[in-house]
Amino acid sequence: MNNNETVAYVFDAGKELIKNSPLGVELTDDQCALLAAIVEFSGLKAGAFLLQEGETDDSLHVLVSGRLEVVKSDQGGRYVTLHVMKPGDMAGELGFIDGMPHSAGLRAITDCEVFSIHKGDFDTLIAHEPDLIYKVMRAIVRAVHKILRGMNLQHAQLTDYIAGQNGRY
Repeated sequence: MNNNETVAYVFDAGKELIKNSPLGVELTDDQCALLAAIVEFSGLKAGAFLLQEGETDDSLHVLVSGRLEVVKSDQGGRYVTLHVMKPGDMAGELGFIDGMPHSAGLRAITDCEVFSIHKGDFDTLIAHEPDLIYKVMRAIVRAVHKILRGMNLQHAQLTDYIAGQNGRY
């Protein structure tokens, strides 16, 4: 197999991964192909960190396979699991948008595969592909909104539990 065949295979595989991810919900085949041209694929071994709490990273990540846990370190230096991600889940949305440090880390529970989009590469598409940019940003907002809804539900359930127990838990 020559080098061009290898690139075409990776490109087509990336296009299909994007099409089947939350980012590809509204994208055309051509837009998926454009996005696939700038994604970076990587693997993580179980126990490895994709993101560290407190660090900055300008990339958006989509879990392709495996499981990642969202972890926060406690005062004793141990990690507390806040959430377990499944294939198709996005991570790093807010850091991708605002460049602020991550409030939690992402650690592989199992061997994982992810694809990542670096903000600088994504920004190169703005001038010529504004519709693509708009659709990807909508997908990111949808993902953040889903997380916020889940957190609100958990907060309401916890409040109800505590109040229903007359303040005893």
